[in-house]
Amino acid sequence: MSAQSQSSPLFSGLPSRVTVYEVGPRDGLQNEQRMVPTADKIALINALSQTGLPQIEITSFVNPKWIPQLADASEVARGITRRAGVGYSCLVPNRRGLDSALDAGMKEVAVFMSASETHNKKNINKTIAETLVAFEEVVVPAQQAGARVRAYVSTVYGCPYEGKVDPEATVRLVEKLLRLGVYQISLGDTIGVATPRQVEDVLRRLGALCSLDQLALHFHDTRGTALANVLVGLQLGITTVDSALGGLGGCPYAPGASGNLATEDLIYMLDGMGVQTGVNLDALVDCSRQVGTIIGRELPSKYLKAHLAACRR
Repeated sequence: MSAQSQSSPLFSGLPSRVTVYEVGPRDGLQNEQRMVPTADKIALINALSQTGLPQIEITSFVNPKWIPQLADASEVARGITRRAGVGYSCLVPNRRGLDSALDAGMKEVAVFMSASETHNKKNINKTIAETLVAFEEVVVPAQQAGARVRAYVSTVYGCPYEGKVDPEATVRLVEKLLRLGVYQISLGDTIGVATPRQVEDVLRRLGALCSLDQLALHFHDTRGTALANVLVGLQLGITTVDSALGGLGGCPYAPGASGNLATEDLIYMLDGMGVQTGVNLDALVDCSRQVGTIIGRELPSKYLKAHLAACRR
């Protein structure tokens, strides 16, 4: 850690290292209108593997009818070049998706649900109780096959249909998910409404239940508070943060939701505070420039925009 970080009481609680969990190839691309060719996805993931990112979520094994952009999940999983030291994961909605993922060589899978009942129903067409039962058909078989299981809980801080979400709803879900055997739970701010005080409240409640290294933060930057929320989480003991290169992403069930926290913005902040990530920021920017060309639009990452503007001078 840098001398500046060590000498400042305000930042004395920061971890020395943070795991950046890249979700761009899955969570970022899944809502893009322009179909991304399989070869471009594979090339992008291979390039991300060279940046120093320790974890990359590459695709989702869902019914193509629901997410046409990820219909090539098996081809992508089989086509990438797996780099030693990099973990590759995917989303699976059910046992069928799990079987397809395992058949394609995946060693880590993720299940997903919402903290709000209405969003859960609209997103995966199940009640929360039904979703937890369905997870039993995924988590244990995955572990028996030698795969790790991560879980996502969406709408932790707010729901587009119900408004503010009771923090205790998240606490109850986290407790049940840990009992199921997931190794980590990513707490999602799906519509980007969270503020630092809310983040502190949720994490302090969860800190009485589990170790914070069993949790990850997943923010959307709809209202510009993502980095501030991350900083609060780090000061409380969080060491894993989800993000997407270029700020890719969104949610079809969350009107107005912008992309995920941009990985470049996150890395820039962490680098500046002396927190190690192992990620090469310049190499990451090259990946974002690549994906911007592929999807044909400007990406929202603030660091990326500033970098590109400087290059044009």
